Amino acid sequence: MSRLRAAFDKAAAENRAALVAYLTFGDPDPIASIEIVEAACRAGADVIELGVPFSDPSADGPSIQRAMERALEAGGGLPGALDGVAALREREIETPIVIFGYYNPIFVMGPEAFAERAAAAGVDAALTVDLPSEELAELATPLAARDIAVIPLVAPTSTRDRIDRLARFAPPFVYYISLVGVTGAAAARGPIDPARLAQIRRAASAPVAVGFGIRTAADAHSFAMVADGVVVGSALVDRVAGGAQAVGAFVGELRAAMQR
Repeated sequence: MSRLRAAFDKAAAENRAALVAYLTFGDPDPIASIEIVEAACRAGADVIELGVPFSDPSADGPSIQRAMERALEAGGGLPGALDGVAALREREIETPIVIFGYYNPIFVMGPEAFAERAAAAGVDAALTVDLPSEELAELATPLAARDIAVIPLVAPTSTRDRIDRLARFAPPFVYYISLVGVTGAAAARGPIDPARLAQIRRAASAPVAVGFGIRTAADAHSFAMVADGVVVGSALVDRVAGGAQAVGAFVGELRAAMQR
C-alpha cells in the first residue's frame, strides 16, 4: 500500500478527512522552506503538496504567485524542490509528498530523468496542473516504473467520459477543484454535491480531496463533512512570512477541524 493511500485510510479510520497542505518550496528561501514544511508535517498535515516554483503559474492566484516569485528569486526550481524532499526524508519526515506544479520544468528535465530523481529523493506522487489526462501517460509511465503515482485533477466542468478515464492511472487520490478559477481567488462556494464526489470516487476507485478557496478552519470543516481530504494552499502560504511556528500553528488548527 502506498504512503498516500495509507494516509487517507488512516484518516478515515479516525473519522476525519485527510489534511493536504500545499506549500511552495523555496519560499522564502530553501533553508527556511525546509523548516516550514517540516513544521507542517509535525503539526499534523497528512499529505504535503510541494509546489515547484515556476515563472508562469497560470492556475494560481496572487498568494501563490508571490510565493513562487520569492522562491525563484532565492534560486528555486524543480531541482531544488527535489533536493528539498531528500532533505526532509533525511530529517525522518515520513509524510507523503506530492510534487505539485506545471509540466514545463519536468519536460525540460525530461520525464525519465525526473522520475529517477524523484524516486531517489523520496517523492510519492506528482500532480501537473496543465497536463491533461489525454497526455498524462508520458509522465505516468516512467513514474509508475519507479512506484511513483500521478494525481489527476477533476474540475466542476469535467465530463463523465473524462471522469471515467481516471481509473487507468490507479491514483492514490483524486484532486477535485471546488470552483472554476485560480487558487485563492475567492472563498470556496458550498456545499459540494456529495453525489458528484461519489461518482468520482467510484470511477477512480480512490479517495477524493477537495481544494481551491478553502481559507479557514471553518471552511475546512465544512468540506471535511463530504470529502475524503481537504486541500489548503493559499491560506497556508500567506502564513509563511510568520515562519515555521505560524505555519505549524495553522496546520494544527486545520487538522483539528478535519474531525467529523
